[in-house]
Amino acid sequence: MRDSYLLAAGLLAAGPISAPPPPVPTDWLGEFQDLLANREAQAAAPQQNAVLAVESSKPEFSQTEIASKGVSVPSVAPVEPAPFSGSQLYQQRLAALKAGTLYTRLRPGSFYDRWAKATRQPTHQEWKNLLAKEARAIAKGQGNNRLNILVGDSLSLWFPSEYLPGGTFWLNQGISGENSGQVLKRLSAFQATRPDTIYVMAGINDLRQGASDRAILNNIRAIARRLRQTHPQAEIIVQSILPTRTTTLSNDRIRNLNRQIILIAQQEGASYLNLHALFADDGGRMRAELTTDGLHLNRQGYAVWQSAIQQAEDWIAWNRL
Repeated sequence: MRDSYLLAAGLLAAGPISAPPPPVPTDWLGEFQDLLANREAQAAAPQQNAVLAVESSKPEFSQTEIASKGVSVPSVAPVEPAPFSGSQLYQQRLAALKAGTLYTRLRPGSFYDRWAKATRQPTHQEWKNLLAKEARAIAKGQGNNRLNILVGDSLSLWFPSEYLPGGTFWLNQGISGENSGQVLKRLSAFQATRPDTIYVMAGINDLRQGASDRAILNNIRAIARRLRQTHPQAEIIVQSILPTRTTTLSNDRIRNLNRQIILIAQQEGASYLNLHALFADDGGRMRAELTTDGLHLNRQGYAVWQSAIQQAEDWIAWNRL
């Protein structure tokens, strides 16, 4: 699969792939023809595929904080109460771990009595410890089940579990506020797992923290290389950095970084998922209806991301037939 595998737009359209799940607006589905980039096409015309996503660098980010600033809240409401802050999410995941349950397979309101009144913000080290324990648990209990992993910062951390495509276990290894260097340092936490696919998104917090392009790209290359070495059987998918609506981050710079990330993915034997094209408006900024504050995603934004991942999952499954 390593050399012959293609995440190609043309093949996607031609293959026997199921329709993506709702709730993505139907007028966006045409954009998927440019979503999954062929590695060879990436090398030949990187400027056509270079659109990525941006992430937030705050160590703690919650929907409560968004509401307090008067920013629009998610437009796709959860079906039941769900954790609204980092402290609540941490306590829910901790309760699931103690109960021997995989967090990403829970209903949103699970263990409500354990997290509803949580207010103490967990430290960065506590988050790392929790994620490492979750990874060890899945390594022991995976059995013959397929496993996918999300790796990144707050954007990955807050990916709604109920939006994750079915048919596989999911391990969420996102930590709010982390830059690409921090992500790189904790890849060993899940090295004992046997993932089929690893989705990586990193870089926006580096930009907010003043990192150079070279530092960001070197870290992303190191992440892809380390994952390829540790998990040779897995499909490594590097996702683009998302656009932003903030005035402090340059979307031109983000697009340029994405062009280079495409090449890095190709050189390191990874695939590239072009999310940027789905999230950018005509001016190259984050689509206003998909974000809470110009950086983070609301539930409608996650629905778009979900549909992109489902497209990738369908293509991967088709190539395994």
